[in-house]
Amino acid sequence: MGKVILTGDRPTGKLHLGHYVGSLRRRVELQNSGEYDKIFIMIADTQALTDNADNPEKIRQNILEVALDYLSCGLDPAKSTLFIQSQVPELTELTMYYMNLVTVSRLQRNPTVKSEIQMRNFETSIPVGFFTYPISQASDITAFRATTVPAGEDQMPMVEQTREIVHKFNSVYGETLVTPQILLPENQACLRLPGTDGKAKMSKSLGNCIYLSDSAEDVRKKVMSMYTDPEHIRVQDPGKIEGNTVFTYLDAFCRPEYFAEFWPDYANLDEVKEHYQRGGLGDVKVKKFLNNVLQAELEPIRARRKEYEKDIPAVYEILKNGSAVAQAEAAQTLHDVRAAMKINYFEDAELIASQASKYGDK
Repeated sequence: MGKVILTGDRPTGKLHLGHYVGSLRRRVELQNSGEYDKIFIMIADTQALTDNADNPEKIRQNILEVALDYLSCGLDPAKSTLFIQSQVPELTELTMYYMNLVTVSRLQRNPTVKSEIQMRNFETSIPVGFFTYPISQASDITAFRATTVPAGEDQMPMVEQTREIVHKFNSVYGETLVTPQILLPENQACLRLPGTDGKAKMSKSLGNCIYLSDSAEDVRKKVMSMYTDPEHIRVQDPGKIEGNTVFTYLDAFCRPEYFAEFWPDYANLDEVKEHYQRGGLGDVKVKKFLNNVLQAELEPIRARRKEYEKDIPAVYEILKNGSAVAQAEAAQTLHDVRAAMKINYFEDAELIASQASKYGDK
């Protein structure tokens, strides 16, 4: 069996640096590594509708935004299959079958579901589709026989739920589905990049995101207003690294070569941290360096995006072709699932023959 990746994003807005360091950058590396036989990248519009059913236009418009972000980051349709979830109807049928293998109490215990229910104020009125979206995710992962799911640590409970469903299905119906493994970011700073205001997570509603499509000036403004150490009032004051958003971003993005290019006074990030901690290094200088680092990272992405924006119909054609490939793959899995469950009635010649014999004897 080959190595297969399945991952994706909900099209609820433009993608930001949290998405980039948490998954997008790694996806490109994995895509170009040559280690994987197939890579499926999904725009999860069906899942996004579970809590945006009253605003489908939001999802409709953001599908293109996410696609442009994917392509501008370096995801290559010649190497990775980019597709739209709703255009693969087999996923919905698989979800229905898997629902019979999961209890309500198990879904209620899912930490990711619990936290997102609170975040969306769904405690008193939870849409059924939203409540069951871990089952939909299991459908997505298993439909493509994914062996690997690159994701942040917040998705660990979701992948574990998928593994449980796979185990249950295979125990009941025979070995049919593939058990996936989660692939976490290697850089600890990338596990959960905070917002520019120091909040635990980037959020469009909080206005604390740096988007991949932001202009150079927008990025500069956001970096210069970024949360640091509130007790580091004067340059000579000792500063704290832990919880300091600027240094968290440097941990996630800084490369050794950036010091020679942008800040030759220091050989590496450790030297900067030591100076900041003992006092004598101001926040402005550190922020200016971070701005240079982010501009260097984002400029190639902005340039590629401008090229793709020149031919939007071609972007939709990429998604259409990718969705056709994804549907063919999912259809094969669904065929095997139906056979394992013995609900492929019209293909089961043995069933038809036995029934014919049974009633023919009367």
